[in-house]
Amino acid sequence: MCGIVGFTGQVNALPILMKGLYSLEYRGYDSAGIAAFTGHGLEVVKTKGRIVNLEEKIREAGNPYSTCGIGHTRWATHGSPSDRNSHPHLGGPDGKVAVVHNGIIENYLFLRQQLEKHGYVFQSETDTETVAHLIDYLHTGRQEDLAQTVLKAVGLLRGSYALGVVSMADQQEIVAARRDNPLIIGLGEGENMIASDITAIISRTRKYIILDDNEVAVVRPDRVTVYNQLGDVVDKPVQEVSWDLSAAEKGGYAHFMLKEIMEQPRAVSDTVRPRIQDGHIMLEDSGLTDERLRSIEHIHIIACGSALHAGMVGRAVIEDLCRVRCEATVASEFRYSNPIISEKDLCIVISQSGETADSLAAMRQAQAAGAFTVAIVNVVSSSIAREADGVLYTWAGPEIAVATTKGYSAQLAALYLIAARTALARGLLGADQEAEICRDLLALPEGIRQALDCVKTMQCLASLYSNRSSVFYLGRGLDYAAGMEASLKLKEISYVHSEAYAAGELKHGTISLIEEGTLVVALATQERLFEKTVSNIREVASRGAEVILVTTDEFDGDASVCKSIIRLPTCPERFSASLSIIPLQLLAYYIAVERSCDVDKPRNLAKSVTVE
Repeated sequence: MCGIVGFTGQVNALPILMKGLYSLEYRGYDSAGIAAFTGHGLEVVKTKGRIVNLEEKIREAGNPYSTCGIGHTRWATHGSPSDRNSHPHLGGPDGKVAVVHNGIIENYLFLRQQLEKHGYVFQSETDTETVAHLIDYLHTGRQEDLAQTVLKAVGLLRGSYALGVVSMADQQEIVAARRDNPLIIGLGEGENMIASDITAIISRTRKYIILDDNEVAVVRPDRVTVYNQLGDVVDKPVQEVSWDLSAAEKGGYAHFMLKEIMEQPRAVSDTVRPRIQDGHIMLEDSGLTDERLRSIEHIHIIACGSALHAGMVGRAVIEDLCRVRCEATVASEFRYSNPIISEKDLCIVISQSGETADSLAAMRQAQAAGAFTVAIVNVVSSSIAREADGVLYTWAGPEIAVATTKGYSAQLAALYLIAARTALARGLLGADQEAEICRDLLALPEGIRQALDCVKTMQCLASLYSNRSSVFYLGRGLDYAAGMEASLKLKEISYVHSEAYAAGELKHGTISLIEEGTLVVALATQERLFEKTVSNIREVASRGAEVILVTTDEFDGDASVCKSIIRLPTCPERFSASLSIIPLQLLAYYIAVERSCDVDKPRNLAKSVTVE
């Protein structure tokens, strides 16, 4: 959730910290703040609201000069968004320690009560202030360095954290620590950084290292030293960013979301093409060998949000092609449902960021039960990617908008690859059928590109329907799964109440919600279900609904009651969800624009959900 950045070097840190915070704002934007060493000591500037508000406060403070500091942009958990709950938090009566934190400290209340007994006075409602006072308490009057103090402190913490800590004891040093939350260290020339994400460091350096759980790093301008929880020095491999800075910029688009919608053909191509060689699907590098795929008895797809909707599509395609039992389950429910897992099960964990807390915990649970786990993630060396038994990267490039679009489409493509390879390994596809599926998958990016031609139509429809208070999506099979994702897109960026229903289920109660002028979006991309879906369309139209139909060129049913028909390019039915979502992403986007919503940063949301 929250975003952390820190800099220590030879130049003014504040502009670098602010640029880093802007690049991390998608992780949370309830409040923001910085702590930096200036001529007046350890100064903290923080405020409720967006980073632009923080920038104004820094100007009012005279744009102080500093070569070392830490910054934070917050997604509120403990305590409402306010100035006093904003990070950084100071520790001790003299405020000689400052802390920024991403995550949740589960035993903060106990620690707070103990610290209050030692005379510590709390100014906020946050769990993070507990960490700041704890570090101050353990550090005061002791000769050990700050890193050893932080090691002791985190040993007393229960929960998840990524921490950035500075102390007046050394004004060039940042100490960083992590457990179950992402934290990287950018390596520069005479300067180094800490950050929650690569986007915050790429303007200064392409080289970075990743902290592992329970490690603590000392970051100074000329060196970085990493310790394990025993205090031993750890050698860390240096990695390098492979994508260009322009990939994390808008490139002339009004919003990142629109840019990322338009990037979907490339994202799908980059996911599919490297895995198809001479008409064959190659997934051995992901640990999905033919021997393993033949022995699978049950497949579990574990995910949250849009990744779960991709998993619902994947479940249908896998069962259709592979004839093996498959379930798509909400990660937070999987964790606590005492799931039945065996050593012959495959667990596919889907997460754009690779840091989703519930998905990571569910994956660990599946591994403990003996299942083989494969991660579908976008972020290289993320926690889920590193801990999974195998990983299939989507290579979609950075996705900045909070509402995922190209990440979702790339996940679908990865699931199609797994489905086809599994069917082949189990003898349900022949060589000719494999070659045909490969051709279909390689053609998918062009189909998406053609589907994007409906931009102006969707913009027009958005202007007509942006004032609706409720929108319903109907579909059967794959179309129902696609409708779930379309409904989520509309809800999360336009704040319009929206629900998706299996089309045949609507009449079992929820049709009572349909009234004159209600917008219903119906999806019909499966020929054998055209007539059934038309019947459901007529049911809602007869009660006053205005229907937009998203269908294929092959549709020849009676659509006379529909207000508008969006026809998709020709595509194999099993891959239709990759095309049907395109106009509905655009509809959600343009409705949000019409309603003057902050499309890239919807209220109450954050991009990487690293808390339960």
